[in-house]
Amino acid sequence: MEKTYVFLADGFEEIEALATVDLLRRAGINVETVSINPTLAVKGAHGVEVAADIMLADCPEGAKMYILPGGMPGAKNLADNAHVCHMLTAQHKNGGKIAAICAAPAVVLAPLGIIDGYDATCYPGFEEGVVAGGARHKNQRVVVDRNVITANGPSSAIPFALSIIEALKDQDSADTVAKGILL
Repeated sequence: MEKTYVFLADGFEEIEALATVDLLRRAGINVETVSINPTLAVKGAHGVEVAADIMLADCPEGAKMYILPGGMPGAKNLADNAHVCHMLTAQHKNGGKIAAICAAPAVVLAPLGIIDGYDATCYPGFEEGVVAGGARHKNQRVVVDRNVITANGPSSAIPFALSIIEALKDQDSADTVAKGILL
C-alpha cells in the first residue's frame, strides 16, 4: 500500500504536524513521519520532541502524498535539505499530491516552482514568498488547487487534515473523522 509521509525538521510546528498525523490515522490512511535529522528525534518549535517513524533515507520517492508542516525554523530546515527538495520536485513533476501549511508553502514550495500558477495560502507575513513563487495568494484557511493543498497556520491544522483526507479518500471519510472529533 502506497504511504503518505509527513516530513519533520527541527523547529516544525507541532500542532500542524501531529494533528494532521492523528486525523489521517483516524481515517485509516497509512501515514508515517519522516525525520530529516541524523536521528529519529525531532524537536518542534515549542520544545515538543517526537520520535519520527522513519529516517529520510528510508522514505521512498513516489508517495501517495508528501506533507510539510510549517513552523520556523522547521520550514527553512526542510527547504535547505536537498534530498527533501528533490523528492518534492519529483513528486510534483509526476503529478503526485503535496500538502503544505503555515510557512512551508512560501519557504519550501514556492522556491521549487511547485505552486507556480496555483492558488495558495500561507501564514500571514509570508505572502510575498508565495507570490514570488508564481502563485495567486488567497486569504483563506485552506486552499486546494489540483494536486496541492496549502493552509495558513496552526488553527487551520484540522481543516487542513480533513482536506487531505478528502483528497486521499473521499468526503465521507473526512466527514466521519470530523464527526468523531466533535467538529
